[in-house]
Amino acid sequence: MKIGPYTLENNLILAPMAGVTDRPFRQLCKSMGAGLVVSEMLSSNPAVWKSEKSRQRMDHEGESGIRSVQIAGSEPELMAQAAVHNVENGAQVIDINMGCPAKKVNKKLAGSALLRQPQLVEEIVKAVVAAVDVPVTLKIRTGWDPDHRNGVDIARIAEANGIQSLAVHGRTRACMYKGHAEYDTIRAIKQAVNIPVVANGDIRTPHKARQVLEQTGADAIMIGRGAQGRPWIFREISHFLKTGELLPAPPLDEIRQIMLEHIQNVHQFYGEFMGARIARKHVGWYLAEHDQERRFRPAFNAIDDAHEQIDALNLYFDALAESVLHTDTVANYH
Repeated sequence: MKIGPYTLENNLILAPMAGVTDRPFRQLCKSMGAGLVVSEMLSSNPAVWKSEKSRQRMDHEGESGIRSVQIAGSEPELMAQAAVHNVENGAQVIDINMGCPAKKVNKKLAGSALLRQPQLVEEIVKAVVAAVDVPVTLKIRTGWDPDHRNGVDIARIAEANGIQSLAVHGRTRACMYKGHAEYDTIRAIKQAVNIPVVANGDIRTPHKARQVLEQTGADAIMIGRGAQGRPWIFREISHFLKTGELLPAPPLDEIRQIMLEHIQNVHQFYGEFMGARIARKHVGWYLAEHDQERRFRPAFNAIDDAHEQIDALNLYFDALAESVLHTDTVANYH
């Protein structure tokens, strides 16, 4: 798949997720086989650009691959300025957010709230495309609510005004993350335009990835929540799409190694104080399968010290490995 002059390594994309797709997570997913990783959403309001949070969101130092940065806002002129600002900071692709369903974003008429105003969609797209020399992409939902599914119309506006690629989350804003993604709507959007279309929503397994590609005819798939705590999903899907074979689940030792490296990178990126807090949600996702009774997580979440977090995780995995060994020994004995 191509976005402007750039050819992606494969057609698997990490979705932009506020508070999740920071530099440590993007780099990890890239190393695990994602063909493109997109930054978390950046406000088009210049008043917040110098804040620590925005500075970290704009940090792409040492990143490999194509740097795609998502911007959000509702004023064409500010969105154009934000695009220019991020290109000056190293963005190679600008992605416009018209898909976020969060109330605080929609209250400012940004994110998926824009789908109710096709004229404003057109003005924003025109302004951003005219402001920068890099490809501009767009992320949308299928509409505002099930009675107003205007994804096809928005896609046509996008294509007519220079958008190079369109990602579609297969739900309306009203649906938030409930119910099932509407792949038929994504298919209708794909058939209505000639630019690449990326299907997003509910893709958590290699089989589902193949089904979505076949059902929608999309050029690529975008994975968000399915990668939380499972960044290796990209290599699993890539292998399955190439060979038709499922990779075995990563062994416990590898999960431990991936997670510890990720958490140490989080500590380093944010500093030990903030890093220890941000690490908690990632650890929760990684251990969702292993700590189903949630015994470890409350204790881990009470730890404020970054070094103590690493020690606690090592002890947890030592105990987990021992219990697996014991279970295997008992099974073999019987």
